[in-house]
Amino acid sequence: MTANREYKTSVFTALFSDDEKLLNLYNAITNNNLPPDTPIEIATLEGILFNERRNDIAFIVGSIIVFLIEHQSTINENMPLKLLVYISRIYEAIIDSSVIHKRKQIKIPKPEFIVLYNGTEPFPERKQLRLSDAYSEATQEITGTAGSLELTVEIVNINTGNNEELVKRSKELSGYVEFVQEVRNNQSAGCELTEAVREAVNSCIAKGVLAEFLRRHASEVINMLTTEWNLDDALRISKEEGLEEGLEKGLEKGREEGREEGREEGRGEGLTMSTVVIRELKANTPPEEISRRHQMPLVMIKQLQEAIGL
Repeated sequence: MTANREYKTSVFTALFSDDEKLLNLYNAITNNNLPPDTPIEIATLEGILFNERRNDIAFIVGSIIVFLIEHQSTINENMPLKLLVYISRIYEAIIDSSVIHKRKQIKIPKPEFIVLYNGTEPFPERKQLRLSDAYSEATQEITGTAGSLELTVEIVNINTGNNEELVKRSKELSGYVEFVQEVRNNQSAGCELTEAVREAVNSCIAKGVLAEFLRRHASEVINMLTTEWNLDDALRISKEEGLEEGLEKGLEKGREEGREEGREEGRGEGLTMSTVVIRELKANTPPEEISRRHQMPLVMIKQLQEAIGL
């Protein structure tokens, strides 16, 4: 079974698309006790943080806008800057532009930015990223301060053995963490990714872990998680190589695969994703269509297009 490239959501956002489960998760993370009838309004915007998949949920609870992101690859240090763009667009969407010209102060929901880290690299139980960390030293030397604009992102490690009391407060989060660990255990035992996910689905259903969700969405879960993790692996490898070095290696690989593709023409087996994309580019398939079909970042496809001279 191969990943269905049409899926734009993630297992995480599919699991917590239910208001009750989402509220329970928020209570667990923040150690609040908001009642079950607390209204929740989903405010997620498309294509702001991660064009390749939907792994973020923005929702309004009471007078707070919560940005909840599940992160399985290496933490992006630019997350505060990305979220600054996100919150600006959210405010733009929910506030009547005419009222900001009035003299009387208007009240706006307070934002909270939370990232649940579920990657494989060692990471602290909790860490904060701040927008001010991105300000240039030259700016601080001139002004003598770190700046007037701040945005703080709270990163919570939910891997097995981290923040265990927090994870236990949400049945769904606890189940999700166990499910992900099952997949990784299966991979460590030698299973290919798709088989590892399938075995984890069957095992968790048998144990009553996320059983209803997995029974109802088994095939979607296999497709979505396979797509997610393949993409995360590609991004992680690129990051490990270093931005500039990784780009050069990636482009060279694209050139080599372009040459190899000519030699491999007609075999149709064992093709890498880069080779598949090269073939589609040579067939004059628009990069935007390739990005949508394979859920690959458009910028990567255009870099590959440039590398092979198309």
